[in-house]
Amino acid sequence: MDPTTLVILLAVVLGIIFLSVLLTFVPVMLWISALAAGVRVSIFTLVGMRLRRVIPSRVINPLIKAHKAGVDVTTNQLESHYLAGGNVDRVVNALIAAQRANIELTFERAAAIDLAGRDVLEAVQMSVNPKVIETPFIAGVAMDGIEVKAKARITVRANIERLVGGAGEDTVIARVGEGIVSTIGSATGHKKVLENPDLISQTVLSKGLDAGTAFEILSIDIADIDIGKNIGAELQTDQAEADKKIAQAKAEERRAMAVAQEQEMRARVEEMRAKVVEAEAEVPLAMAEALRSGNIGVMDYMNIQNITADTDMRDSIGKLTDQSEDGEK
Repeated sequence: MDPTTLVILLAVVLGIIFLSVLLTFVPVMLWISALAAGVRVSIFTLVGMRLRRVIPSRVINPLIKAHKAGVDVTTNQLESHYLAGGNVDRVVNALIAAQRANIELTFERAAAIDLAGRDVLEAVQMSVNPKVIETPFIAGVAMDGIEVKAKARITVRANIERLVGGAGEDTVIARVGEGIVSTIGSATGHKKVLENPDLISQTVLSKGLDAGTAFEILSIDIADIDIGKNIGAELQTDQAEADKKIAQAKAEERRAMAVAQEQEMRARVEEMRAKVVEAEAEVPLAMAEALRSGNIGVMDYMNIQNITADTDMRDSIGKLTDQSEDGEK
């Protein structure tokens, strides 16, 4: 092959490689699309995005969309929001939806809402089309002790001004549940609640439960209401059972004290018997000592023995008489 031809082929190949690399690094087609849409952006701006590790399509395509919709945003705003970790496309869609619905929403606030972790587009849509939140069954006890269960549907609209820092749906449900419980608890009887369920929604709605939340409560409707347990009767039953156990414990305590006293008396009786036996054991010694010392004579001793024998005989006759009477009975 001719050296000149070889050089030409090599130059063409290098040119193609250089052009491919250039078109890959520089989004020329995106630049052409922006110019065709009337968005003025320089090719050097797109190269700068590449150098700042920004995907140009993530910024330019939303910019084209905003320009076509008449929303005034700049490339720097969208790029800074992208670098902050936000969703540029969602913010632009929210701005377009807000403009169509005549809702005042600036790019700064929309970007703040998006960076706060909330769906700004959903918030704008909820401002136009309110959302219905359904609570689980919430139980309250009326003054007559009957449990009443109520389920509510809360119609809320997003409050864009309070989306940053405002409480979410869980707080709204918790506050409405607290209002339902307090309303049922202040009712004189469960029948009054069943006859007029609107009393719950009116009372709860008048408390301004949406303060400090990201929503505005439009209405609270009682979807279902039911009767639960007789809490008052259960409490009385539990109290009676507790009183019964207390009485049984006190009775057992008294019985234990009586048994202890009885055992103490028996111990005292046994002690006295032991002392009597001990004293009786000393009687013969005392009699012997009296005889030796001459304090009593032999006749006195014999009289004492006769009296003792007569007493024992009388005791034996008395026991036989008692046994015969018991047998006749």
